[in-house]
Amino acid sequence: MSAPVSRPHYSRRDFLRLSGIIGAAAAVTATISACESGPASTSSVGAGADKDLVTAVIGYGNDQSWDPTMTASAFTMAANNHIYEGLVETDPITRQPYPALGTELPTDLQGTSWKFTLRDGAKWHDGQPVTVDDVLFTFERVLNPSTLVSSFFRAWLKEVRKVDDKSVELVFNFPFPDALPRLSIAKIMPKHVYGAPGGWDAAKAGKAVGSGPYRLTAHNPKSNSTFEAFTDYNGPRKPRFKKMNWLSIVDSSARVAKISGGSAEAQIADNIPYANIDQLKKSGLTVEGGKGMNHMFLMFNTGAKPFDDVRVRQALLYAIDTGKMIEVALKGHGTPSTSFLNEQNPSYAKAKTVYAYDPAKAKSLLAAAGVTNLSITLMAVNVSWIADCLPTIANSWNAIGVKTTLQPQDTSALFTKMDQSQDYQVVAAASNPNQFGLDADLILRYNYTAGGTWMKYTKWDSSPQAKSLFAMMDRATREPDQARKLELIHQYLDVIAEQAVLYPVVHTELMTAWDPKKLTGIRAQAYPGINLLQAEPA
Repeated sequence: MSAPVSRPHYSRRDFLRLSGIIGAAAAVTATISACESGPASTSSVGAGADKDLVTAVIGYGNDQSWDPTMTASAFTMAANNHIYEGLVETDPITRQPYPALGTELPTDLQGTSWKFTLRDGAKWHDGQPVTVDDVLFTFERVLNPSTLVSSFFRAWLKEVRKVDDKSVELVFNFPFPDALPRLSIAKIMPKHVYGAPGGWDAAKAGKAVGSGPYRLTAHNPKSNSTFEAFTDYNGPRKPRFKKMNWLSIVDSSARVAKISGGSAEAQIADNIPYANIDQLKKSGLTVEGGKGMNHMFLMFNTGAKPFDDVRVRQALLYAIDTGKMIEVALKGHGTPSTSFLNEQNPSYAKAKTVYAYDPAKAKSLLAAAGVTNLSITLMAVNVSWIADCLPTIANSWNAIGVKTTLQPQDTSALFTKMDQSQDYQVVAAASNPNQFGLDADLILRYNYTAGGTWMKYTKWDSSPQAKSLFAMMDRATREPDQARKLELIHQYLDVIAEQAVLYPVVHTELMTAWDPKKLTGIRAQAYPGINLLQAEPA
């Protein structure tokens, strides 16, 4: 009998507090101010003054968990990709796997066990050797249902065994070829550091000891983190810069100012506002975007009437003038959602239910549901581009007779309220599971997991429709035939679209800007953060 697909059991409060899952746009009170070398200045001496330093601006907070098993923070995940390694890593753009701490990729992707031999001479940033025990220690943590990443592994990974002093074997519950790129999520961590008393609390607070190209030299929540090239690194992607200073700047105008003008302090910035693209291009910067899963979604409280009626949820989605939203708020850098997945995803198929702008249909669905004089308070995160989209939603809903009050607020404050009472009607927020990977199974389990954070918020996961959906997802996960798996994925994507419990309104393009006179080899990502492992000074 096949093993059941396991569900994570971390609390909703921990999930949001530790991971910053809504795009890391809000501040969370930090428990420490620095690690290793103490506070560092948040400004560099100018973009061109120190040839050994690259200064980057990240448009998200750096005051959330740094534990690779418990974070979805944009800042932290980008940093951890420079600090840690998995047995396998993936290219940040193509997502093609390549050997990292493991010396080679498995040849039989349909097999139920894969063997990995560790790279000779790999060291931790404190000089200790990387060992098989570190790998076993890490996967024990990864498979713990209390961790954020466990839902990405527990369905298919049965155990990790020691083969000898240099090798490990991953044993599967069933063949799962998608496991290969997914192994990049499991950043190998030193047992002697994080297995010590208080080790995981230290990881959460900003202690980072990896085997990757860069070592963390200072972590200052709410301001910046600094890095140095790890001289003993002998892996596949060498550090190209001696030093890095990553500034955390959530405010969009301050972020743009940091990279603008002849005296700009930074050479690269992510999360560029659409309204500033032309300005930055005219100043000589390269500005490019990446299209992916980044989206604004609506989440309904199905425990509150009338949102328990699927017709009401559908009506509110049909009512939104997404064309105007994309034109006005997103300056053309968005696409109306035609599936939960973005159109660039390899598993994409247009859903049977597509919420094209149709106010007449919205009115008829509300009438069929017997709903009149509906008033909605739309709670929303205060991410800048989400805030820009809210007036279009309000105007669209008011136009069909739904009185709408907008209530944007600090992200952590919003979800703290929901943790405490879950007394809400509809929430608008941002999400991008592409930080973890591209495969549909991973992306959907990020939101649609029985007992998971999002499903508890919706109060939908105990419904017959939800139970049927989760069973369909489990069948797709275990299906060995790739063509049949894709059919099953498309079937459950149709269910998710029809039910409209947590569903994207638009998928957006994320913009990155950099100075081509200072940096080469930059590629814009379709998910938050930057990756400088193949960049170098111009």
